[in-house]
Amino acid sequence: MLSGIMKPKIYVTRKIPEIALDKLDKFFDVEINTENRVLTKKELIKKVKGMDALLCLLSDKVDSDVIKSNPELKVISNCAVGFDNIDVKTANNYKIPVCNTPGILTETTADMIWALMLSVSRRIVESDKFNRAGKFKGWDIMLFLGRDVYGKTLGIIGAGRIGTAVAKRSAGYNMNL
Repeated sequence: MLSGIMKPKIYVTRKIPEIALDKLDKFFDVEINTENRVLTKKELIKKVKGMDALLCLLSDKVDSDVIKSNPELKVISNCAVGFDNIDVKTANNYKIPVCNTPGILTETTADMIWALMLSVSRRIVESDKFNRAGKFKGWDIMLFLGRDVYGKTLGIIGAGRIGTAVAKRSAGYNMNL
């Protein structure tokens, strides 16, 4: 209870990081789907009844049937950048705010792009498999030589948040954009 009053109830559709659950627990009576799977529509409808808030993931389809099963929801929050999985029109008709987490994956996605570029150019996956298979017999100048990214030209289509974050990282590789 918060200051002698009951906490609002929130249903969380999937496991999320513990740090986030700890924060939610301060303000909400949290119920969570502890199974590592997407709930069926029928299960989601059953779970959302009686809740004040719904925290869903992009894999959850929160359609008009789910929203209509509890038109008393105070908020639907999507743990994702977008909200294509939520029927925003129906939520608006019931005056239920829909929230998302824009920008949360910008830096992470840029890091992954660089990890993939370096993995491909340096043949990381191939050489790892080769080594784990016990095929390494000794140093060879041509073995998985790969290519440098340093000083190369990087083309980015779209200079939104992610493209800009990728571009910023290219400075450390003295790349031409």
